[in-house]
Amino acid sequence: MHLFFSHGKDSAPWGDKISCMAPLAEDRGLSVHSVDYRGIDDPGERVDKLIAEAGDTNESVVLVGSSMGGHVAAAASTVVPCAGLFLIAPAFYIPGYEHLTPEPADCPVHIVHGWHDDIIPYENSVQYAAKYSSVLHLIDGDHRLMDNMQDLKSYFALFLDSVGNS
Repeated sequence: MHLFFSHGKDSAPWGDKISCMAPLAEDRGLSVHSVDYRGIDDPGERVDKLIAEAGDTNESVVLVGSSMGGHVAAAASTVVPCAGLFLIAPAFYIPGYEHLTPEPADCPVHIVHGWHDDIIPYENSVQYAAKYSSVLHLIDGDHRLMDNMQDLKSYFALFLDSVGNS
């Protein structure tokens, strides 16, 4: 199984979050790919790039996304053979773009969001989780969750255990 990570708008492909989570996935036999979206500001173009990269495999994939990357992963999940979605402070229900919030694939969806996020309100993830029966972890953190890496790793491990590695 392959894991594809989609970083946020102003992040890089091998930032703190995926660097922290990748060893957990690799220990479970997943190959980890982090898509480089630098220079691509349009979410639709990012979705197309993820579909092109993740769609090249004949195996199921796990999609992981942070902020705008969460939106991208959820949007691509209905096109690529997705075994699960792990979303970190996903950019859903942005004012003026609510209609663009994607419906996820029929697979396990886990969301981690900080109570003190001043970029994407945690209420957006509450709304999404309720609508799509997702697992939601609200933690004492902000948008970047830099002080919450251990929590992130713990929830990611639970998620990986829930999707297995078949």
